[in-house]
Amino acid sequence: MKVAGSVGLVTGGGGGLGAGVARMLVDNGGHAVVLDLESSPAAAFATSTPNVTFIPTNVADPEQVRSAVEQTISDKGRIDLCVNAAGISPAQRVVDRKGSIHSLDVFEKTIDVNLVGAFDVIRNVAGAMSKNPPGEDGERGLIVNVSSAAGLEGQAGQAAYTASKGALIALTLQLARDLSIHGIRVMTVAPGIMDTPMLAGIDDERRAALVDLHVFPKRLGTPADFAHLVKCFMEVTLLNGEVVRLDAATRL
Repeated sequence: MKVAGSVGLVTGGGGGLGAGVARMLVDNGGHAVVLDLESSPAAAFATSTPNVTFIPTNVADPEQVRSAVEQTISDKGRIDLCVNAAGISPAQRVVDRKGSIHSLDVFEKTIDVNLVGAFDVIRNVAGAMSKNPPGEDGERGLIVNVSSAAGLEGQAGQAAYTASKGALIALTLQLARDLSIHGIRVMTVAPGIMDTPMLAGIDDERRAALVDLHVFPKRLGTPADFAHLVKCFMEVTLLNGEVVRLDAATRL
């Protein structure tokens, strides 16, 4: 799949990893349709960046997801790439030091956004992709899901996040097999410690400690690192059904 001329739908594209993918697409001659909350920076990002369209969308709302995919097809004619970067990451222990137990509402909301919301986007986008004319190798589309190193190695205090991201990892090969008859590939990225808005506001000492977890190189990952990996996925059509760690050999 060539980036130039492609249409990419990016959830959570108002900032962080999603915005990095959107910039990569437009910098290489593609178009980005960003789905994010109305309250996100996505509107300003789209206004200031050529070939970026913003559709306010809560991925946990099936009607908004369906409408956003239909609008993208109506406006752009096709979807070649889908990157599921929308997500939340609450921190709670199952039983904390005071004896309080994990909120079931928090767990359910995390699953609803990170897993159910992602799957809803996948099923709607895959339906649209299946109607694309086949390209190289008979390909009609690429779906990239954003998991986490936590999905492979559950970190203390991240039960809900780990469950949601681990499920995306488990779905990777299954989705690739399910969608192969339509020429749609599926890849998952498990980022480590990335320099995104989730780390905004942490002090220098804590940031240095996070950097030190990386084996090599000794720096945080960036949205540009993530976007470059997605570009590789687009261009190398033999990549399918795999989970790729992007974490400088970090183990949580």
